[in-house]
Amino acid sequence: MKKILVCLILVMTQMSYAQKVLTAQQSDPKNFNWMKGFPPAKEDILSAIDGSFFNFPALRYSVCHMREFFPTVNVASAQENRYTWVSKLDKNIDKITFTPLESKETMTWEASLQKNYTDGIIVLHKGTIVYEKYFGELDSQGRHALMSVSKTLTGTLGGMLVAEGILDEHKKCSDYIPELKTSAFGDATIRQVLDMTTALQYSEDYSDPNAEVWAFSAAGNPFPKPANYNGPTNYYDYLKTVKKNGKHGEAFGYKTVNTDVMGWIITKVMNKPLAQILSEKFWQPLGTNFDGYYQIDGAGIAFAGGGFNANLRDLAMFGEMIRNNGYFNNKQILPKNLVEEIKKGGSKQAFAKADYKLLKGWSYKDMWWVTNNEHQAFMARGVHGQAIYVDPKAEMVIVRFASNLVASNSANDPYSLPAYDAVAKYLLNKKEN
Repeated sequence: MKKILVCLILVMTQMSYAQKVLTAQQSDPKNFNWMKGFPPAKEDILSAIDGSFFNFPALRYSVCHMREFFPTVNVASAQENRYTWVSKLDKNIDKITFTPLESKETMTWEASLQKNYTDGIIVLHKGTIVYEKYFGELDSQGRHALMSVSKTLTGTLGGMLVAEGILDEHKKCSDYIPELKTSAFGDATIRQVLDMTTALQYSEDYSDPNAEVWAFSAAGNPFPKPANYNGPTNYYDYLKTVKKNGKHGEAFGYKTVNTDVMGWIITKVMNKPLAQILSEKFWQPLGTNFDGYYQIDGAGIAFAGGGFNANLRDLAMFGEMIRNNGYFNNKQILPKNLVEEIKKGGSKQAFAKADYKLLKGWSYKDMWWVTNNEHQAFMARGVHGQAIYVDPKAEMVIVRFASNLVASNSANDPYSLPAYDAVAKYLLNKKEN
């Protein structure tokens, strides 16, 4: 009877946002029997085929097990010179208080983690781990879905190839991928794609069943298509169909297809799969300890815009490398001038046209979100709460994995952005003392 009641509650949580009331503690995967047993009981099976794997609260389990639901391709970690972190944990960080955006009530850092359904979080100060915690299904050796933080890895790769002269940011996408000539990307420049100022007829409104994002997802679905399906059968085929809407270069528009076009261009000029490029350019030089992996479509194409999965400490290496102007593990991995350009950000005017209520004054550069605040902080962002937050002034990097029931970052930002700033100020004062 208890199990039936739990299942009934889970069904009710899908009916409306107002009814999705399970807290982080209540929705902890440890409270459920998902995918347990050999085989699991029918009611405990989660599946990508019927979508049950990503219904809340099941997504809290799935984000740590994505390769059990989809075909994937490995991103090899370092085989030598693996990096070892130094930890000096500061228990006072839990007690730091801040005021959430559009609120008058203060909150502690510790409470904010549960509010945002955090699965794992690390705070680095001057390259030392000063805070590290895991919740739910994640542990220190696990891998977690990065969602759109994947975009930042792709954008950084693209920016790196521009800095190295392999890509010309002024050339058009069709100069590298002739198959895109008749699409919206045909006359878009590499720079416009990297900064997402392309003008596309493409909606990423997940609440709209007619939004183009669903057609893109259908194309990338690796499972057999319905008998009456006659659309594109992989990511690249879909990209060739995207229509233009407006003039490129005038307004920022956050659209995943930009990243997958960049992934296609990167693989074309390097003549290697994206997973191999990411491993050779980032994962091995960083000294990562665990293989990452990409989810792939039916043609074996990596989902550049949202399909990367990685270990928390390994992703922290990437964040610390960026904070150190491309230098990490005794080597210059990224050109220093690339990181300097990212910090400067993109066009504030173009970004403002997207009308993000909580991100006034921000900009976007090489698929990084740039705050333009007094600390020159910038970040990578992904749905359900994934983040890399780099604060150069405070010499701080925060990396978070989460499984918030609400996909949009607008649900996390009020309890995350001021929290990050509060920790930065604490570390700065600690430095001065």
